[in-house]
Amino acid sequence: MALDSFVTRSVLQIRDFRLSLASKFFVTLGLQMQAVVVGWQVYTLTRDPLALGFIGLFEALPYMGCLLWAGHLADLSEKRRMIVAAGLGLFLCNLAFLALALLKVHSVWPIYLVIGLIGVASSFLWPASSAYVDSTIPKEIYSQAAGWNSTLWQVGAILGPVLGGWLYAVSDAPLAYAGVAFFLGVSVWFAGRMSLKPPHPSPENESSLRNFLGGIRFVFSKRPVLGALSLDMFAVLFGGAAALLPIFAERLGAGASGLGVLRAAPPAGALIVALYQSHRPHFRRTGIAFLVSVWLFGLFMILFPLSELFWLSFFLLAASGAADNVSVVIRASILQALTPNHLRGRVSSVNGFFISSSNEIGAFESGVAAKLLGVVPSVIFGGLMTWFCMALTAWRVPELRRLSLKSEVEPKMILPL
Repeated sequence: MALDSFVTRSVLQIRDFRLSLASKFFVTLGLQMQAVVVGWQVYTLTRDPLALGFIGLFEALPYMGCLLWAGHLADLSEKRRMIVAAGLGLFLCNLAFLALALLKVHSVWPIYLVIGLIGVASSFLWPASSAYVDSTIPKEIYSQAAGWNSTLWQVGAILGPVLGGWLYAVSDAPLAYAGVAFFLGVSVWFAGRMSLKPPHPSPENESSLRNFLGGIRFVFSKRPVLGALSLDMFAVLFGGAAALLPIFAERLGAGASGLGVLRAAPPAGALIVALYQSHRPHFRRTGIAFLVSVWLFGLFMILFPLSELFWLSFFLLAASGAADNVSVVIRASILQALTPNHLRGRVSSVNGFFISSSNEIGAFESGVAAKLLGVVPSVIFGGLMTWFCMALTAWRVPELRRLSLKSEVEPKMILPL
């Protein structure tokens, strides 16, 4: 059987991958629902946009603070038990939200406390989940696995906010939190059915500190990996406009319902590309494809604030999501192809640190830039900065330009996330 046929058919035939995929989908669906409900509840209590910013801050700080230790533990521990424990932690946090809603607590500080605990649980869940999948599938189908993971995440990112907002609208926060609890419970049930995955042995004579910092040392020693992670982080940090979408929805005369449609545009565009990616082999020139996708993301973000038509704005946001998803899948494939098995949890935690930095700090950067430059110039500036970061990476990391994952999964080429 030809390799391409094997690649397109075999990934979903792996039972543990299917179970892991289902678990990730339901936890994503639940957490996306929860984000909408918590955001609306906090805004209802405070009517303060800054209070919404604190939601991201209170989750990001404990998440980023625990990531390195969580990745280290994911490599040293049995991965399925860690996934189940973290999933149960998220489930209990949601029950705490439900209790606060039923008791009609009017202070936001208990909500922020629970959000911080969610950040801790998430920091353990994602490295363990990534390490589990990477140790389950063969390298030849890594990009297809990354495509399926991205596809299901995008579906959850589209359905979750819509469902969470609808449940809140037809009833109130308690019913919405009950729906979140159901999906998080289903996620834990799927995770509990997965096979045990014992840790891969680390090299002998490695000190505990050297072991702990293994993910960081690996990322900084592999130049294509560091280049891909850094470029993707700065592209989202400077080029993202999600935090400013309410202003653009008002500018386009679309109102709150139009804002929801605009927020759904990037994951909708990403979903289309993810479905395509999940059924195709690696890009022949992986590094070039990665750089081009980042360039396109910057282009669409430069054009977006210039649009005065709602559906043109929707299309440009969807196109930016599609371009961003290409870079996400390629970055995940680079990580999977180049990371040794015994370092997968720690490298995944470093990857999570980059992603969390770009999303949370990027929202803050968007607000500061809009305050200093104006809304439209700030988004254009962000797109231009994305182009600058892409050109700088292409120049300073020629190994990334020349990278081909086919050469990695067949024989050799030792490359410096």
